[in-house]
Amino acid sequence: MKKFLDSPATLLDTSLRGFAKAHADIVDLHTEPNYVCRKQNKPGKVALISGGGSGHEPLHSGFVGYGMLDAACPGQIFTSPTPDQMLAAAQMVNTGAGVLFIVKNYAGDVMNFEMAAEMLDCPNATVVVNDDISLPKNHSIGRRGVAGTTIIEKIVGAGAEAGLDLAACQALGERVVRNTASMGVALTSCTVPALGHPTFAIADDEMEIGVGIHGERGRETGKIAPATEIVAQVAGHIIDELAPSAGQSILLHVNGFGGTPLVELHLVYELAWQFLSGRGLHVQRSLVGNFTTSLDMAGCSLTVTLLDDELRQLWDAPVNTAALRWGC
Repeated sequence: MKKFLDSPATLLDTSLRGFAKAHADIVDLHTEPNYVCRKQNKPGKVALISGGGSGHEPLHSGFVGYGMLDAACPGQIFTSPTPDQMLAAAQMVNTGAGVLFIVKNYAGDVMNFEMAAEMLDCPNATVVVNDDISLPKNHSIGRRGVAGTTIIEKIVGAGAEAGLDLAACQALGERVVRNTASMGVALTSCTVPALGHPTFAIADDEMEIGVGIHGERGRETGKIAPATEIVAQVAGHIIDELAPSAGQSILLHVNGFGGTPLVELHLVYELAWQFLSGRGLHVQRSLVGNFTTSLDMAGCSLTVTLLDDELRQLWDAPVNTAALRWGC
């Protein structure tokens, strides 16, 4: 293992301090317990809070700011944040309109956010993100929340910024979740610093299809194939899941897992654009880059969100965070 660190035990705290200094115009860092929040709260706005294990940067701290999250709670690498982090963050950013938790569907995240919600003495609601179609709908733990989380946080963040109340923000989030599907492919595993070696073994001529974002194996191991074939397989599963009508407007998100260069991610975007357009879909909006990563894993995921006029306008609304910024 070769990584820039002094010790796995100090990695997160040191990184958070560096992140807060680098983006001091946008965020504040609170410690004991750790959470990142917007520099200034907006009175009367529904507060959006998300979080999860670290190692997925810029998710979630990189999305704190105008037009997205009001606070993010980072746990240790691939480990859920604790209820006291979420409770402290909610108490800090609530300005009277209530709190909406956006939670990826992993057992630890869901349980700890539920505990925080029960302790919170203000109106609150939750949106659970489960966009990963690698797992069947009837899977015992449900489908995982992966790169579609970025899309939900952006669109709901814009709605909250525009003045939607708590119930409307929750309904908007659930609507975007229903209209979003993701699937990923990994060419390598990732190395958790505390573990010191890759989480699974994969040969040089293999790929993992349907991976999660915590170094989990995919739903199948296959021989590496040309990019056109990989994209067609993944995009085909997504289209089968969403069953869009001809002419449907979509947002196409190509997300890198941390170890894949942009030249390859943009190649994947072009191939996915060709595939989807060839099936009568209108790619109206796009997002390409490393947004929901898995440390140093090589690979990427495709996310498709079905758009209508309202969702497109909310996506286009101004945003000013460390990792996503336009219109400001």
